[in-house]
Amino acid sequence: MGFTVTIPEGSSFTLHNIPFGVISTDANPEPHCATAIGDYALDLPLYFHYRASDDKYFVPLDCDTLHAIFNQPSLNTFAALPSTTRTAIRAHLIEALRDSEVPESCLISLPEARMHLPMQIGGYSDFFCSLEHCQNLLTGLDQCSPMTGGVVAPNFYHAPSVYNGRVSSVIPSPAPVRRPKGVMYDTGKGSGNPVYGPSQKLDFELEMGYFVSTPIAHGETMSIADAREHIFGFVLLNDWSSRDIQAFEMNPLGPFHSKGFGTSISPWVVTLDALEPFACEPKHDHSATEFEHLKWKEREVGTFDVELTAALVRDQKRYEVTKSNLRWLYWSPYQQLAHHASAGCGLGAGDLLGSGTISGEREGELGCLFEATQGGEKPIQFEDGASLGYLEDHDEVVLEGWCGKGEDRIGFGECRGVLLPASK
Repeated sequence: MGFTVTIPEGSSFTLHNIPFGVISTDANPEPHCATAIGDYALDLPLYFHYRASDDKYFVPLDCDTLHAIFNQPSLNTFAALPSTTRTAIRAHLIEALRDSEVPESCLISLPEARMHLPMQIGGYSDFFCSLEHCQNLLTGLDQCSPMTGGVVAPNFYHAPSVYNGRVSSVIPSPAPVRRPKGVMYDTGKGSGNPVYGPSQKLDFELEMGYFVSTPIAHGETMSIADAREHIFGFVLLNDWSSRDIQAFEMNPLGPFHSKGFGTSISPWVVTLDALEPFACEPKHDHSATEFEHLKWKEREVGTFDVELTAALVRDQKRYEVTKSNLRWLYWSPYQQLAHHASAGCGLGAGDLLGSGTISGEREGELGCLFEATQGGEKPIQFEDGASLGYLEDHDEVVLEGWCGKGEDRIGFGECRGVLLPASK
């Protein structure tokens, strides 16, 4: 008989979830794969080493093979397995945990687990696919938004907008982010001349990210009907943004240093299996104008109902800043993935795709400070007198996300990051 895991009320990591991540510990400092359950991380290579001498449960692969797959510093090999195999492995873990057949020695208290990037990321692309976000930017700077004469550019409505980001600056929560330096317009002194120095308009972006599972070879494309076979799972994503550097860079080629200095992700990957009960209809219906490669024929399950929040921690006080929902995107993750692959660029297991900032229509549903403060001109005022325009040094941003309520609730944990001062 193994150890009975007690799952606290309100935990993100229930038996309905079983997310996957990469950890290290003092006892085993080499990064290796794990899953989260309650307040524990289940050490997967250690567990399958133990399970090799016990054939009580069906396992889709032999335990020595599973030990080798999970005894790696990334989930790439596991993610590249057929989805039916990954589903069976997850089901096995749920059954063993439910039956208290997991040895206590395989369980590590979450505070004792050091989190690492869950995947070896070969490519990172970030989308711009929230219509409300785009419309809200009409009150901001034209240089930071795809506008033409104060109107959303026509191409937004015909295909997902996307740019390639930097893999080197994708970091796991709770790693800190340093305020970047770059070239911006000297609006403070009124000269308008370009200057180089620390960004003064640091922002967060409330997003989700998702990882590619089954690769798509260079020169090949994929049918949108097969999109589920190419998505391993989802994480929370904060694409930190420097709005003053971005204003300088947007014309003519778009963001570079303004976006490339830091992208934080939550360290536990929530699988499509866990998200399936929360599949729902997207908010926007533009099926009549979609190109064939973007037509998702199962509209009623075209996306997921994921509640999202962003909070600020300053001077040990927490302030709720905004809330959002994945289903509000104009272009769904399935459509994003299909469009990304449609030119034959190829995608590898572990490639990361960002959803883009996810905003709603109303105040309190705006996915970044650039929107919520109208370019910093109208700071958010909190009840205790504190205000938030752009981020200050030592501010911490905390993203959270969850699906469902009560016993069926699953969560993504947190995506945290503290903003450090610019380097000297």
